[in-house]
Amino acid sequence: MSCLQTLQDYGLRAVGIGERLLPKSDFTLCDQVVLIGSGMIWNVYFATAALCMGFFASVAVALARNSRHGLLRKPAEWFIFIFRGSPLFIQFFLFYEAFTLLPREGITIPLGFTEITAETRWLTRAAAGALIVLFLNTTAYTGQIFHGALRAVPRGDLEAASAYGFTPWQTFRRVSFPTMLRLAWPAYTNEAIFLFHATTLVFFSSFPAWQQKGDALYYASYFADKTFNPFVSYPILAGFFILGSLGVIGLYGIAYRRLTRHLPRTARKPLRLRAATLVR
Repeated sequence: MSCLQTLQDYGLRAVGIGERLLPKSDFTLCDQVVLIGSGMIWNVYFATAALCMGFFASVAVALARNSRHGLLRKPAEWFIFIFRGSPLFIQFFLFYEAFTLLPREGITIPLGFTEITAETRWLTRAAAGALIVLFLNTTAYTGQIFHGALRAVPRGDLEAASAYGFTPWQTFRRVSFPTMLRLAWPAYTNEAIFLFHATTLVFFSSFPAWQQKGDALYYASYFADKTFNPFVSYPILAGFFILGSLGVIGLYGIAYRRLTRHLPRTARKPLRLRAATLVR
C-alpha cells in the first residue's frame, strides 16, 4: 500500500472517516505517521475548544476575583484554588465518576445548560466530558494570570481615564482590558502550550475513546504495543506536539504584536521562543 493510499484510508480515521479496521501487522513508518497525525485532530479540538471557551470565562473569573464584593470574590478564589491546587488527572477521574455513578444512583447534577441524568451518556465520552474538565482547568489558571495582570495595570493610566471623564465601563474597555491582555499575554501563551500538552492525559483518563476514535496517544500506544518498540511511535507523537507548540507560539506571537502595536519600538518586548517558554 502506498503512502498516499494510507493517507486516504486513515487520514481522518480518528473522526470516523475512512477505514474502520486498524492495520494488524507489517506497520510502515507512513502508517504510524498518518494514524498518529489523525489522532492529533482530537488533541487540537480539545485544546482549541477549551482555550476559546476558557478565555471568556477566565476574564469573568478575574473580574470576580478582583471585585470588592465577597459574594463575587470568594467563589472565584475557591474556584481558582481548587482547580489549581488539585492534579488535572484527578479532576478527570472525579468528573467521570460524577457523570456516571451519581446519575446511576438517581442523583441529578444541574449544570445550567443541561442536567446530568442517567440519559446524558454523551457527557461520559471524551469529546464532551474531557473537554469540560480541560475548560474548567484552563479557566482557573488563566483567571489567575489575568487577575495578576489586572492588578498590575498602571494607576496613572486609570487616573488619566478618570480625568478624561471615562465611565467605569469605558475605562475597562479602553484601558484596563487591553493593558491586562498585553501584560498577561506571555504567561497566557505558556498556559496555552501547557494545555495543548495536557490533552494527552485524556488517553489515561476514564473517558473512553468511542468507537476507537482516539487521540494521538491512543494510536501511538497501539503501535508501541503491537511492535514492542516505543522508539518509533512516541518520537513521532513528540514531533507532532513540538510542531503544534510552534504553531501556538506563532499564533499567539501575532496576537501579541497586535496588542503592542501602539507602543514605541524600543518599548516592545517580542514574544520569542525560548526553552523556558515551554514550562508552566
